[in-house]
Amino acid sequence: MMFSVAAIGVNTFGFSYANAETIVKIGTAGPLTGSSAQSGKDDERGVQLAINELNSRKLVIAGQPVKFQLVSVDDQGDPKVGVNVAQKLVDDGVAAVIGHYNSGVSIPAARIYNDAHVVMITGASSNPQLTKLGFPYVYRLATNDNVMGGRIADYSAKVLNYKRAAVVDDRTAYGAGVADVFLRTAEKNGMTIVSREYSTDKTTDFKGILTHIKAQNPQVVFYGGYYTQAAMLARQMVDLGVNAILVGGDGICSPEFSRLSNNVLDNKMFCAQGGAPLDSLPDGKNFRSKFKSTFSADVDTYAPAFYAATLLVADAMQKANSTSPEAYSKVMREQSFTSMLGPVKFDDQGDWVDAPVTVYKLSGGNLTPLQAK
Repeated sequence: MMFSVAAIGVNTFGFSYANAETIVKIGTAGPLTGSSAQSGKDDERGVQLAINELNSRKLVIAGQPVKFQLVSVDDQGDPKVGVNVAQKLVDDGVAAVIGHYNSGVSIPAARIYNDAHVVMITGASSNPQLTKLGFPYVYRLATNDNVMGGRIADYSAKVLNYKRAAVVDDRTAYGAGVADVFLRTAEKNGMTIVSREYSTDKTTDFKGILTHIKAQNPQVVFYGGYYTQAAMLARQMVDLGVNAILVGGDGICSPEFSRLSNNVLDNKMFCAQGGAPLDSLPDGKNFRSKFKSTFSADVDTYAPAFYAATLLVADAMQKANSTSPEAYSKVMREQSFTSMLGPVKFDDQGDWVDAPVTVYKLSGGNLTPLQAK
């Protein structure tokens, strides 16, 4: 713990005293390089904005003024790198980690944090396996794949009334998980899965996969993976004349999808994303404005969740009157919180109870909310 002279006061005997400032390190980890760097930077900015606000409040915890300090690391979206940077954050003495972005990174990194008794709370990683690990220091302020994959399958079958779907996933923990849920739910809804195909999170050429899919005449192509590869898939769908809509989970639900795909699937791409639409939240438009003025950039996808997660951790510290994870993590498990995203209560596995999810449609190059629950 670091101390510095932060304030001067006078005690009852008239002597001046120095009130020491406690530095609380907050880690954030995500892909700051590579194909998902836009998302990683967006998440980091959400955490930084929250820390700026916390420091402006000049909080006092356990009788000490507290200053929060960001420690950001690049996990490259790679599980092995993620474990290494998780250990680095632990060694740096962080009190909490807001991250990671990718489920495939969060799952192995979670053990590092839990063993060190450091709180980890992700605003994005959606694979259900993360919280099924049963780690008491791990939390998810996001909707899991069981909800998102199921919701977009329900929408495809019950609202759009499609009957035939092809499924492609990138074999990551996230992509495979959300694809499996879509497939199971689609079949329960009476849809026929005409093809199940596999790529990787680095695939750029989908023509072989799409040639096989086209012969099966699907109405829907579900892609389990992230927006960079999904955009390439979309462009190649059009090139090869695959006459189907593209659907997916939150991994493809990014404004970057439209730009990278040249918007070739306008009105033909649908995705499910955790949370309510930002502009529908009471403080959503204000958050968007503050984000833009601070970073000269627009909100991408999960900055609001990473922002809210950071503030929630600080709120738990205040309620526990301690910056020790052993103390404030118990508060996170037991109490309810008010956040920009809405009411938050965690279940006994660390999942957000009744986490909302919204279906979006790409329209006019923008993601337009259609259905929220």
